[in-house]
Amino acid sequence: MPSAHVDTFARDHLPPQSQWPEFLFDLPELQFPAQLNCAAELLDRRGAAGDGERVCIRAPGLTWTYAQLQDKADRIAQVLVREMGLVPGNRVLLRAPNNPMLAACWFAVMKTGAVAVATMPLLRAKELVQIIDKARVTHALCDAALGEEMAQAARACPDLRQLRYFNTSAAEGLEAAMARQPAGFANVDTAADDTCILAFTSGTTGVPKGTMHFHRDVMAACLCWPPHVLRATPDDVFIGSPPLAFTFGLGGLLLFPMSIGASTVLLEKAGPPQLLEGVRDFGATVLFTAPTSYRTLAARGAELRQSRLRKCVSAGEALPASTRKLWREATGIELIDGIGATELLHIFISADEQHARAGATGTAVPGYRAQVVDANGRPVPAGTVGRLAVKGPTGCRYLSDERQKTYVQDGWNLTGDAYLMDEDGYFHYQARTDDMIISAGYNIASPEVEDALMMHPAVAECGVIGVPDEERGQIVKAFVVLRPGQQAGTEMAARLQDFVKQSIAPYKYPRAVQFVESLPRTQTGKLQRFRLHDNP
Repeated sequence: MPSAHVDTFARDHLPPQSQWPEFLFDLPELQFPAQLNCAAELLDRRGAAGDGERVCIRAPGLTWTYAQLQDKADRIAQVLVREMGLVPGNRVLLRAPNNPMLAACWFAVMKTGAVAVATMPLLRAKELVQIIDKARVTHALCDAALGEEMAQAARACPDLRQLRYFNTSAAEGLEAAMARQPAGFANVDTAADDTCILAFTSGTTGVPKGTMHFHRDVMAACLCWPPHVLRATPDDVFIGSPPLAFTFGLGGLLLFPMSIGASTVLLEKAGPPQLLEGVRDFGATVLFTAPTSYRTLAARGAELRQSRLRKCVSAGEALPASTRKLWREATGIELIDGIGATELLHIFISADEQHARAGATGTAVPGYRAQVVDANGRPVPAGTVGRLAVKGPTGCRYLSDERQKTYVQDGWNLTGDAYLMDEDGYFHYQARTDDMIISAGYNIASPEVEDALMMHPAVAECGVIGVPDEERGQIVKAFVVLRPGQQAGTEMAARLQDFVKQSIAPYKYPRAVQFVESLPRTQTGKLQRFRLHDNP
């Protein structure tokens, strides 16, 4: 398709098409035109349809309609082009906690035909430099509250030519520049396969990778899982914890509500206490967060039962059956589980509330196909553990990374997850493929042992890995964070070991238990098991 990109860096650095996955556009709604701009579809279309006065974004002390968000995005786009010299295809780094101006900046980047490179708010200058260098970032829009690390990174990156700060009254700030610009902006007529997002993985395996997504990918993500599984309505109010820099957050808190004309609550801090307040104060009805947050929030089940909350989505890491049960008993709401990947943009296996099964992630989302394969890529029988392989309208295209050859094989995306599929087509998560423990000939999945430990009332959090052992090859080792008031020591370790033996096959119990103050997690809340290996 004819690209609108003047700066052709993104197209020039796509992997060879021979290494791309096979893309599926079987659903009628996935027949995209050659030219497509996702900002026009998700934002401008609301005003054109007469819905401009519907509430779009809510935040503490602030409410924006769709028309107001469009006006902000248009003016930022004008600043990018007229004052910052941006041309289509330039990469724009976005740095902010979840707030309305970050959303406006994201849509402005889409409108200009540039490429958004959103970054986690907690990243330090060193990590920002790595992203800026890899993505050859030329422009940056940053929340003034996060300016210190941004300024340090900018000094080390000569390719970063333009930097503006927002949420500031400074004369040189973005808001002052927006006020100088006329209303309206003529969106760049981008190709459906022009890159619009460079999303960096959250680093559960240690080294983040840049994933490239097109305008059509953004729209495909909105047309598969949300209408077929989530089934929210325009009157729903979305809320959640994942950063917009994480594709789970971008979809759940911005793209999906806007695709149906709903509203979203953006919280700069979204731990369990803030989520509870937000659900209550904003009348939120749809919640996106990780299993660890659901476990904590379950203690406030009585309050949540009095709220308008009606749909709760869990993703980001595997949902333990114990957490599903705890949440249902506390709130009366069945969790919607799902697995997605930054490489595929969002959720591709899931089940709605009526079809949820304890211990199962779900079935392939309409628009996607999934299977479990062996080491040679051949499908395995139902009930057999193997590697998860997926294909659909979105898929992996790494930015200049040799790992493309590993992730995509024979047209399938190999997600790095070990799964089994039952006779009914439900997929059951076992572990990350590099988290399978082989002990005395037995295959033991870390999450299964973690789930068993989490059932014990003394355990707040835990992480399980395999460690070398001369006799068994590996043994199971558990790192356990106890609840307040619980006493660590050999007696507690023995109690936990006995508890696991009574819950799952005895050979799976943790032969070593180490009590810790906290577990290493990514900024999106995922457990980094590889870092547990650094513990003595």
